[in-house]
Amino acid sequence: METKLAIFKGKEIRRTLHNDEWWFSVVDVCAILSDSRDAGAYWRKLKQRLKAEGSEVVTNCHGLKLVASDGKRRQTDCADTEGIFRIIQSIPSPKAEPFKRWLAKVGYERVQEIEDPELAFKRTKALYRAKGYSEAWIEKRMRGIAVRAELTDEWNSRGIKEQPEYAILTAEISKAAFGVTPSEYKELKGLKRQNLRDHMTDLELIFSMLGEAATTEIARKQDAQGFPENKVAAHKGGTIAGDAREKLEIETESKVVSSENYLTESEGRKRLNRNNEK
Repeated sequence: METKLAIFKGKEIRRTLHNDEWWFSVVDVCAILSDSRDAGAYWRKLKQRLKAEGSEVVTNCHGLKLVASDGKRRQTDCADTEGIFRIIQSIPSPKAEPFKRWLAKVGYERVQEIEDPELAFKRTKALYRAKGYSEAWIEKRMRGIAVRAELTDEWNSRGIKEQPEYAILTAEISKAAFGVTPSEYKELKGLKRQNLRDHMTDLELIFSMLGEAATTEIARKQDAQGFPENKVAAHKGGTIAGDAREKLEIETESKVVSSENYLTESEGRKRLNRNNEK
């Protein structure tokens, strides 16, 4: 299951890829379209009214895990594009019409990406460029996404199906490669809801790729099956990256694991530009 944020008029809408379809957080949509100070309470009342009217839209909502404001993944009512349209029609709001057009565009883009996966990569690269990342960094990031996808596909074919297992195996690689788990890494960089890899340096991305590519190759060569065997493979793959990282650190006398993140770097560039303009 892939989770990302969608943006509508500067407001964040959590969404998750479930069965090759985007499912959107109903509470986030209610927060944008209603004037309620408590979007959760608004959705609960709306849900009661829809149930009383015999609407099937509530039945078709699924509880899917999304990242909450505290950084933890929590069960959240989600609806697919059709369900969200029907919920929007139940919310009296002048904001609904542009939202419908935006949502239709998001759904259409997803259909395009399913038919031509290369479009997803092009859109992602364009987004990183718009945020100010360098072309060299973007190429490494995109390659890292491909390496990660290959690994998760391999895990899936070897009996790893549940999200918690993916997280544990990923932490195993990270701990062996960098000496910290992803959550510890995010804390080091001062991140909360942000994607950790979007804030890695070039070297951090390279060693992440090495750890995951090595894990994929080991799992294949040793025909690892199920969670215990793949956890061993993950540790071995991460250790290969960790050993290489340590050798580089000895030669360069500098650490690869860094507290740097794109947020602070971006702000630093803005300050520099403002000073140059004066």
